[in-house]
Amino acid sequence: MKVLEIKNLHKIYNDSAVEVHAVNGIDLHFEEGEFAAIVGPSGSGKTTLLNMIGGLDKPTNGEVIINGTKIGTLGKSKIIDFRMRNIGFVFQSYNLIPVLTAKENVEFIMGLQKWTKEKRNARTKELLEAVGLGDRMNSRPSQLSGGQQQRVSVARALASKPSFVLADEPTANLDSKSTSQLLEIMKDLNKKENITFIFSTHDKRVIDKARRVITIEDGKVTSDEIK
Repeated sequence: MKVLEIKNLHKIYNDSAVEVHAVNGIDLHFEEGEFAAIVGPSGSGKTTLLNMIGGLDKPTNGEVIINGTKIGTLGKSKIIDFRMRNIGFVFQSYNLIPVLTAKENVEFIMGLQKWTKEKRNARTKELLEAVGLGDRMNSRPSQLSGGQQQRVSVARALASKPSFVLADEPTANLDSKSTSQLLEIMKDLNKKENITFIFSTHDKRVIDKARRVITIEDGKVTSDEIK
């Protein structure tokens, strides 16, 4: 099943006398359960593309369609609600709420979505155990290592069962051991939950694990390979 479609997507910045085509006519689609990496040099357009897919930035032209919804047609409040229900995010800097425990961070979006307390508790326990932190549910981010914080971030991204997860350089701040552990956890959850993962990355370790590698240069797709 197609969960994401990108049609003739463009992003042009006019911050100087010269127009910058950060994304220049990209067409892609992603099926349910994919494990894909978007790669390319700095300035190639990877993060801009991810931000438009996630509804964090608006395209100059073209469409992003998620489960049949053209997100460019949604107003400001509707896009926030749609994003919360359909997209999970994993950021390079973890972005956990420091005053909340691991459990409370994972539960946060489910609370906004009005899940019952029983369902929130069950889903949070399931995910934190899946990422190897069942015994750290009451720890705050400052009490966790970087790798552990990123695992909480992955659990949070999957909490409300989104259509897909966008992971922007998720291993950039992690050592080799933490990166290996995180990638194995993500692959296991990808298979178990059948949720699509889309990475933006420079990390060869992530690229090696991906089953699809999309290369972008100068805002255009130059290759799209299935392993």
